[in-house]
Amino acid sequence: MVVLANTIPLLRSPKACAYFSSVPVVDLSEPGAAEAIVSACGEFGFFKVAGHGIPMELMQRLELEALRFFHSPQAEKEKAGVANPFGYGNKRIGPNGDVGWVEYLLFAVTADPSAYACMDYSFRSALMEYLLGVRKLASEVLELMADGLKLKQREALSNLVLGDESDGLIRLNHYPKFPLLERLNCSLTGFGEHTDPQLISILRSNNSTGLQISLRDGSWVSVPPDNESFFIIVGDTLQVLTNGRFKSVRHRVLANGSKSRVSMIYFFGPAPTEKIVPLGEVMGERAEPSKYREFTWSEYKKAAYKTKLGDYRLGQFEK
Repeated sequence: MVVLANTIPLLRSPKACAYFSSVPVVDLSEPGAAEAIVSACGEFGFFKVAGHGIPMELMQRLELEALRFFHSPQAEKEKAGVANPFGYGNKRIGPNGDVGWVEYLLFAVTADPSAYACMDYSFRSALMEYLLGVRKLASEVLELMADGLKLKQREALSNLVLGDESDGLIRLNHYPKFPLLERLNCSLTGFGEHTDPQLISILRSNNSTGLQISLRDGSWVSVPPDNESFFIIVGDTLQVLTNGRFKSVRHRVLANGSKSRVSMIYFFGPAPTEKIVPLGEVMGERAEPSKYREFTWSEYKKAAYKTKLGDYRLGQFEK
């Protein structure tokens, strides 16, 4: 990759950004997981999952396949097709001028292996197995979330994003190391600050720093790396479904000077025609007023696609 010094923002040294020592950790195998999930989603919009049951071997296998792809010659990588929106992207993120020190593969999640034709059999096999494991994890997390919210239907949230028409995405990100950053005492934007439009995102990365989240007071904290766990990120749609009780967390990635970062993010979105509106059970017996007007996932996705990463997308859908 070649540095676009005039387009990728340089930030001050990340040393000024403290480590987030209070990352909520939810062990799915322990009692009280449902309540812990609801508490973390309300306070931070973010938590770490332990006791998830996905073998480390499976996570490492996909990581190694992704690295093999990203370390291949540029001409080979570009055979995956320019991301529009799906395919291989390099530095440019989306259609509205956002850039970062990142290259990535982005695909719609589907059971049809031909959708991943740019991958060889080994890569495709690792990806399909990984997606299956993370879907099961999402189902468990969302059902526990429904329990914590005291929804009558335990599958109310999981059914929204795990049906045949659901709109899921998988993104594999590679942030190459950039040793010059350490000498300059600054940091390079890998992926600019944003919220995720979907219900939840499930992220796993290698043992490298870079991920940061914004707290309620607007301060940024660095998330300590953990390559054995998964991180759950609350998205815009879940904020609407809970009428603002859960917060869609702003997050970003800063490039690491000495070590490359690889991350895999599965974004769980509903079917395009699904109507998004605060859940009546969350609004309570007194039926608190809705903070958002009703919209479909398709409408929201189209609106989000027209914005820049850092824009507040939900603003145009607030009452």
